[in-house]
Amino acid sequence: MTQKDFEFIRELAYNQTGIVLPERKRHMVYSRLCRRLRALRMCSFSEYCGYLQQEQDEMSHFINALTTNLTAFFREKHHFHYLRDHLVPKWQQRRSRRLRVWSSACSTGEEPYSIAMTLEPFFSRIQWDLKILATDLDTNVLTKAEAGIYPPETLENLPPALAEQYFSAQGGMARVKESVRDLVFFRQLNLLESWPMQGPFDAIFCRNVLIYFDNPTKKKIIHKFRQLLSDDGYLFIGHSETLHLISDDFDLIGQTIYKPRVAGRTET
Repeated sequence: MTQKDFEFIRELAYNQTGIVLPERKRHMVYSRLCRRLRALRMCSFSEYCGYLQQEQDEMSHFINALTTNLTAFFREKHHFHYLRDHLVPKWQQRRSRRLRVWSSACSTGEEPYSIAMTLEPFFSRIQWDLKILATDLDTNVLTKAEAGIYPPETLENLPPALAEQYFSAQGGMARVKESVRDLVFFRQLNLLESWPMQGPFDAIFCRNVLIYFDNPTKKKIIHKFRQLLSDDGYLFIGHSETLHLISDDFDLIGQTIYKPRVAGRTET
């Protein structure tokens, strides 16, 4: 991979996804795109760069190869504890029976299914209109997420009672039961493009995504989140992320947990 190839690839990645690929990511880019070169039987990155300019269908493979999909059930547990201990009692007291949560970078589905497992015991489908939207840029991981089938070792950190309640064995794998799968709706979405959803959402999870964007892109995305969140909604971001110097639309109320800033309201 020449410097010219790398410059082309990272400019294309930025324009298509907003992801910033600094020089230190060069080896990662090389190793991930090598798989595409082998699949296409190409001998050089310059040939692949030319192919990207000619074949629009290759763009989805390019994006899927570069996106990172590290996830786990109940990753960053404090967010799910807050959801269960603070938001569930609050939501149960309100008049509206409509609840909407968005997992905006759902990867292979562990995050939205963890949200569903947290909320399902408290909001019966007979009385509540609960839906969890799960979106991701990568079409490959969305296919896996929608199937809801995982290697048994991914459940090792779950309490046995929880694993038994929400998973069933299927051909040596573990499958999420329908009571949880039916709450989650998977869609492909590029955060840099137009968003078809209307909102309002009661909570948005955008965890460990902002770290891949530059500040102007972060500001645009966070502003759009605010537009889709209810005034009484919540935004959850990743453990290494912050909205400091990024947005004045939110107040920090917990460990990487934010509420929209509303005139005249004081958060505690």
